[in-house]
Amino acid sequence: MNRELIKMALILGLMALIGPFSIDMYLPALPKLAEDLGTSEATSQLTLTAYFIAFAVAQLFYGPASDMFGRKKPIYAGLAIFVLASLGCAFAPDITWLMAFRFFQGLGAASVMSIPRAIIRDRYTGPEATRLMSTIMLVISVSPMLAPLVGSIITVPFGWRAVFIAVLLATLVSVLLTMFVLPETLPPEERVPFKLSEMLHSFGILLRDSNFLGLTFIGGLGMAAFFTFLGSASFVYMDFFELDPTQFSIAFAAGAAGFFIASQFAANAMRWFGPTNLIRGATLGYAAFMVALLVIFLAGFGNLWVMIIMLVLANIFMGFIMPSSMVLALEEHGHIAGAAASLGGTLQMLTGTIAMAIGSSVYNGSPIPMLVIMAVCASGTVILALLLVKNRIVAAA
Repeated sequence: MNRELIKMALILGLMALIGPFSIDMYLPALPKLAEDLGTSEATSQLTLTAYFIAFAVAQLFYGPASDMFGRKKPIYAGLAIFVLASLGCAFAPDITWLMAFRFFQGLGAASVMSIPRAIIRDRYTGPEATRLMSTIMLVISVSPMLAPLVGSIITVPFGWRAVFIAVLLATLVSVLLTMFVLPETLPPEERVPFKLSEMLHSFGILLRDSNFLGLTFIGGLGMAAFFTFLGSASFVYMDFFELDPTQFSIAFAAGAAGFFIASQFAANAMRWFGPTNLIRGATLGYAAFMVALLVIFLAGFGNLWVMIIMLVLANIFMGFIMPSSMVLALEEHGHIAGAAASLGGTLQMLTGTIAMAIGSSVYNGSPIPMLVIMAVCASGTVILALLLVKNRIVAAA
């Protein structure tokens, strides 16, 4: 990878890290947070749901805004909202206020999730774009691997509120990177004045494109499986398997290792096997391991080590799915990249949020409800890959 790609990957990766970091650092604190605020486990999980609902919907606006004003100005707006909301979370007096501030955190964080996709599309396509997306995911992979551990280190001596102060400080670093290092990739002459009719027209084009929808929802169902795990993991690991916060953080990080490794080979795999074969093969492998994990637990043979090992193996395939599907969904829509990135991100996040809400509502103290939802989502990716993804997608050399 050339120096320019590495530079862009680090900048965009550190920016995109804000959202996941504010989630993953928070996970070890959920049981303690529920106890301190005198609320139930299910209600404390709604603070995650509130965040993701806002995160999903806001992407509809950041994408078109970045097409109109350039890529950087909407990022500034989103980061400002995120900083103020993080401060509110740190001093929230009860669970209702915390949910409200988490909602606004999601509004802000959406800017640095959807706009980087458009920035990538401004400059790169094909395997080169996939390589950049994979490298960004390498940076983002630090979050599930290290953030829960950092969160537990902060939470034990300082309490769960200190997590939000730490996130706020990290966000200020991203503000400085955006101001002084990130280039503006959409020149004024290529910007599109905002017109509601034009935005709806762009969305109409995308919603009639079965290939775009197939690839978007493949990523969306993968995200839904992960969000289901995200919402229940702290309770499954810490209550059902009786791990302490540090042990939970290590187990959670181990599950991300497969994704971390495989995502770095996604661009090469696309060249070796072809985009369509890669997507179809990866979804099949992911579904096979998730269904097998569910069957093992239903048969009564499940334990902590089985769960960790099977999740690592399943996430290897997810590491191929996510960067490839994101890049390929935008491949044929460069002229409306902002709208495509925002609509795709919104559809994926809403799919994940719905799955998380269902998982929270049916959680019964065992891993089974979580695994059922994850297996259903994984199986759905195979169906979409076979039915909606084009038989031939030509990637740039």
